Amino acid sequence: MGMRIGYARVSSAGQRLDVQLDRLADCDRIYHEKASGSSTKCRPELLKALDFVRDEDVFVVTKLDRLARSVVDLAGIVQRLESKKVDLVVLDQGIDATTMYGRLQFNILAAIGEFERELIRERSKEGRLKAISRGVKFGARPKLTQQDIQDLVKDFEAPGCSKVEIAEHYGISRASVYRLYKENRQQDV
Repeated sequence: MGMRIGYARVSSAGQRLDVQLDRLADCDRIYHEKASGSSTKCRPELLKALDFVRDEDVFVVTKLDRLARSVVDLAGIVQRLESKKVDLVVLDQGIDATTMYGRLQFNILAAIGEFERELIRERSKEGRLKAISRGVKFGARPKLTQQDIQDLVKDFEAPGCSKVEIAEHYGISRASVYRLYKENRQQDV
């Protein structure tokens, strides 16, 4: 049997971890922090705990909202735990993935998270296509106008003109100078 690894989190400095730590007292190791739950990256102790857990360990939290701030976030954490063959126990919600019913709840939550991610992707794609159809251009604006590019091609072909100087003059990299020359010289041929 593996270890019981606890994780506790409060969002602000004014909140206290005491209640959560008392509930996790039977864990072999406890990670805790005072951090916003906006993303997993903002919670270094959670990342350490997720890195630490091993096959047959049990990851214990008092409430789901202490672990994840969205279904998508939860699904990512669940997937990470599953890939390491680690069970999840959520004390207040009665989720215990060491049991058949707990695994069912766990998998339903993961499926809902996956569904939510797909909906977000689909909506984003639809919105992007609508914007493109209205003429919206995505990405960074070009640094150079078409006239600048024509001048760059002339400068490139001028004898004694350094490619480094051209790059500095137009505020672009030397690689961009070569790329723009190649692209636009071929159009002129």
